[in-house]
Amino acid sequence: MDIAVNETLSRTIITSLTVFLSAVALFVWGGEVLRDFSFAMLVGVGFGTYSSVYVASALALDIWIGIDRRKGVKAE
Repeated sequence: MDIAVNETLSRTIITSLTVFLSAVALFVWGGEVLRDFSFAMLVGVGFGTYSSVYVASALALDIWIGIDRRKGVKAE
């Protein structure tokens, strides 16, 4: 699991940073009409990045261990 997270971490951070900077530009220069939308995007990118890195990897590991237990394989 550590290897998988380390391999995807840089891509996740770069993608999130790119979207975050675009949303910041919309928030600052987009005017009143786009301000609420861009704020929602900023919050969503923050939570989405956290979820991708921490929550999804832990959930995938739990599912993997559960499948191994059903098969009768001892988890290490």
